[in-house]
Amino acid sequence: MQFNGIIHKMRASARSSSPAQYVLPIGDSHIDMNPLIGKTISLNYSGIILCVHCGTKTKTSFNQGYCYRCLTKLAQCDSCIIKPELCHYDAGTCREPAWGEANCLQDHFVYLANTGTVKVGITRHVTDGVSSRWIDQGASQAQAILRVQNRLISGLVESAFKPHIADKTNWRTMLKGKPEKVDLQALKQLLLTKVEPELDEIQQEFGFQAIQFIETPEVAIDYPVEHYPEKIKSINLDKEMTFSGILQGIKGQYWLLDNDRVINMRKYSGYEVSITTE
Repeated sequence: MQFNGIIHKMRASARSSSPAQYVLPIGDSHIDMNPLIGKTISLNYSGIILCVHCGTKTKTSFNQGYCYRCLTKLAQCDSCIIKPELCHYDAGTCREPAWGEANCLQDHFVYLANTGTVKVGITRHVTDGVSSRWIDQGASQAQAILRVQNRLISGLVESAFKPHIADKTNWRTMLKGKPEKVDLQALKQLLLTKVEPELDEIQQEFGFQAIQFIETPEVAIDYPVEHYPEKIKSINLDKEMTFSGILQGIKGQYWLLDNDRVINMRKYSGYEVSITTE
């Protein structure tokens, strides 16, 4: 079968005791990716990129799919999205106050995730105990540990954890296989003890309800992978516009192909491609 059009990040979901399920939006279609594991898949990039927000043709994609104008105008592309502790809504300088109210002035969760090494992170949504962000990061284990009132506070809390634990995913480590299991509950208690003074300061400034200590079960996430790469070779669509190979697995937002090749599909949101499957 052949599919043509602009691609967007894969949609992912997971349930207990079954691998994460992936769907790739392309044009007006949606490709169910899991049944393609073990089969040959070919992709051809046309050289055209359309902004995922405004649809404008752009020579360069920023922030995984945006044109330069949207990069500089949209609140969702502001630096405080990467560094939530810099949220400036209260200063009256948010690029899009309505967007900030809908997305930043909402409860957030602080979590621990095992993505090859254990990291701390933040997410807005935990549906049926699972956040799609955990799947996007290729986490094999994850647990929400705190609920906070807004994005700014989530960033301040995350910053308190950073001296004691990583806050970024090493994608190469994540793609090398399923990591050893970690006792997230024990790590949670250890870290909370270490950051207690900082959390107390945040509550003193923003109120006792700014941070809620929650008890949630640890989530285990499996991925549809038949074979992990031994020596990772990353495909860059801007240089290698056409490729073909056996899809050996999907983890995070990565396709794992034969010959140790991988490609981050989210990076190419907005690219016009043609995909052929068996």
